[in-house]
Amino acid sequence: MTMNKGGKIAICVLVGVVALAVFGMITMMLWNWLVPELFNGPVINIWQAFGLLLLSKILLWGFGGRHYHQGRHAQWKRGLYQKFSSMSPEEREAFKQKMKEKWCRWDQDDSGRNSGASNV
Repeated sequence: MTMNKGGKIAICVLVGVVALAVFGMITMMLWNWLVPELFNGPVINIWQAFGLLLLSKILLWGFGGRHYHQGRHAQWKRGLYQKFSSMSPEEREAFKQKMKEKWCRWDQDDSGRNSGASNV
């Protein structure tokens, strides 16, 4: 038995709505079980639970997805590699020294302690 494209889309939408309702109910039940007891916080309804889910999506996951962030990281890394590989050995050393001076300031400790080792 084969389904047409409209039937598959309807099933996907139905599964999405059910999943959203389940996640909303779980969020609402966990919130109402923990927050009022632990923090004297308010009891929330299902729409507020959906709002919390949306807020957590925005704050914690973003809208780009994982692949977007990995792509930007890979693009940055690839560009840096190309720039670094096109430098002469003298330019590389000058670049490394400049980076050390800018980002590795712990080597220039004013207190007179040994800067390479930590005394814990």
